[in-house]
Amino acid sequence: MKRIFYFFIFYFLVFFGIDSFAQSIEITKSSDQKISISIQDFVIDSSEESITFFKVLKNDLERSGYFKITNISPSFSLKGSVKTSKKIFSKIYIVNGNNGKSIFNRSFDSDKSNYRYLAHKIADEIIFAITKKRGMSSAKLALVGNISGHKELYICDIDGANLRRVTNDKNIIVAPEWTPDGNNIIYTSYKMGYPNIYQIGRSKPLSDYGGLNVSASVSPDNKYIALILSKDGNPELYLKEIKTNKLRRLTATRRANEASPCWSPDGKKIAYVSDSSGRPHVYILDLRDGKPKRISSFGSENVSPSWGPNGLIAFSSRQAGKYKIVVSDLNKGINKVISLDNADYEDPCWAPDGRHLIVSRSINYRSSIYLLDTLEERSIPLINSKGDWYSPSCTR
Repeated sequence: MKRIFYFFIFYFLVFFGIDSFAQSIEITKSSDQKISISIQDFVIDSSEESITFFKVLKNDLERSGYFKITNISPSFSLKGSVKTSKKIFSKIYIVNGNNGKSIFNRSFDSDKSNYRYLAHKIADEIIFAITKKRGMSSAKLALVGNISGHKELYICDIDGANLRRVTNDKNIIVAPEWTPDGNNIIYTSYKMGYPNIYQIGRSKPLSDYGGLNVSASVSPDNKYIALILSKDGNPELYLKEIKTNKLRRLTATRRANEASPCWSPDGKKIAYVSDSSGRPHVYILDLRDGKPKRISSFGSENVSPSWGPNGLIAFSSRQAGKYKIVVSDLNKGINKVISLDNADYEDPCWAPDGRHLIVSRSINYRSSIYLLDTLEERSIPLINSKGDWYSPSCTR
C-alpha cells in the first residue's frame, strides 16, 4: 500500500527498468535453539474465558519464536492456574528444569472482559523472565482495510483478534502511525478530497498546508512530527514542533521527491525515501548536522523504511520483479534479504520485540497482513477477515 501511495507522491513516476544486482547482501538463517518449555501442569476451569485465555497464552509463547512446547525434559516448566468468576484470576510459576528452582511466581487479575489482554500481558512477562528479552504479545496494530470499497482505519491485537474499525471517512486512508505512547494514531486521509494528516478523535487536521500532507511520524519524545509536504513545490521532508506548530524544512532536493519518514529509537535521526538519485532509495538524515546518507544500493526500488528498537532498519526492496524485505544492520554493514515465496512483501513495521515484522503480503492482486519472524524467516497470517489489508503500524 505504501508503495502505491509512494507512486502517487512521486507524480506517477514509473521505475520498471531492469533491476540492478544486489550488492553486499548477506543472507543468513538463525541458528538459535528454541527453549523447551512444558505447560502441562496448568489448571484451567471450565469457563470459556479461562479456556480461551490458556489458548492465547500458549499461542503467544509459540509465536514468539523462542520456545518449543514439550513435556520431554523441558528446560523450564510453566505451572499455575486460571479461573473466571466476576473477574479472571491467574497464578503463574516458572520452574527451572535443570535445578528445580523457581524463577517466576506472580498472581494476576483483570476484568472478565479483558481475558485476552491479560493472557498477552502474562506471555510477555514469561518471555522476559526466561529470555530477558522484550515480548510483543501486548502490542496493538493499526492497519488499513478495504472491505466495502473504501479504505478505512482499523485496529486489532497483534495476533489479529479484536479487529474493529475506527474511521468512517468513506474515502482513501493511508500511512497510519501510532503515537509513541500507544494511545493514539495519526494518519493521512483524503476525506476532504485532498491528503491531510489527522489524528483519531480529532476532526481538525493536524496538517493541512496546500498540496500534499502525508506520511506523518511522531518522534520518540512526542515533541515533533516528521512529515512530507509539497507546499513549496515538490514533496519534501519537514519537521513540525507539536507544541508551537513551528515548521522546519529538512530537505531541498530539486526535481526530486521524498516519502515515508521514520525515527531512530533515540530520536536523533530520520530514515526516509528519496528519488534524488533517479530511483527511490532509503536515506538517513542526522538532525544534528542535516546531512543525508544513502543506505540502500541494490534493487530497482527501496521504500517504506521502519527503524526498529534493535537499531535495525527494515525496508521493502524490489528485486527480480518482486518486493522483498531487507533488514539492514548499519553497525555491521550487513543487509539481510528475506525471500519467502512468490508474493510481494511490503510495508514492514517492527514489533516491539525487535525480532518480528508486521508486513503486507500481496499475491494474485490480494493483500493481507502477516507476521514475519526475521530470525527464522517464516511468516504467518494475522488477518482472516474478508477484503484487502495494507499499511500495518505497531505500538512501540
